[in-house]
Amino acid sequence: MKKKFLVCLLFTVSILACQNTSSQKKPHSAAFASTSEVAYFASGCFWCVEAIFESVKGVHEVISGYSGGFDKSPTYYEVSNGTTGHAETVAVFYDPKKITYQTLLEVFFGSHDPTTLNRQGPDRGSQYRSAIFYRGEKEKTAALSYIEKLRTEKIFKADIVTEVVPFVKFYEAEDYHQDYERNNPNNPYIQNVSIPRLRQFQAKFSALLKENH
Repeated sequence: MKKKFLVCLLFTVSILACQNTSSQKKPHSAAFASTSEVAYFASGCFWCVEAIFESVKGVHEVISGYSGGFDKSPTYYEVSNGTTGHAETVAVFYDPKKITYQTLLEVFFGSHDPTTLNRQGPDRGSQYRSAIFYRGEKEKTAALSYIEKLRTEKIFKADIVTEVVPFVKFYEAEDYHQDYERNNPNNPYIQNVSIPRLRQFQAKFSALLKENH
């Protein structure tokens, strides 16, 4: 096993154990499409990224999945082994009257390191790359302009390597990945990687958080 599988092995966690974990099934993304805008981001393990965006005011729901690859039916095992070209991605369904795409960009760049190529924390491989999948010129312009702003202000010590690429297709991940952090708080990976990352984000962006977070 490679990449996150190796990390999980070091933490004494196996994929079989993950699949057998009971959890409440998350509503299908189509349920939100007619009442929300949707944005697609990749910034490492989607267990972490999903929990971060779900804590933000104006976000209705976040779905974990895969984007940016060439396989038409990617599975978690294949994506985690880097054989499909996909990145672990989240679909963020949000109310544009309560939160803007610009603010989502701030959440995105404020919750991960966009200067590490094909790596985020302990997870390594192109499936963990930093990427923005834009839908239309407005999102593309906003993303590129914000990156330029971050570079001009030298917010990061190294150069930003985030991909800004057109959205093509999003494949929802297997059911047991949805709300994974919430449903598996005692998982060693969640304890050692996801929760610290979420807490760090919450400390920096307290004004953006929902009341129950």
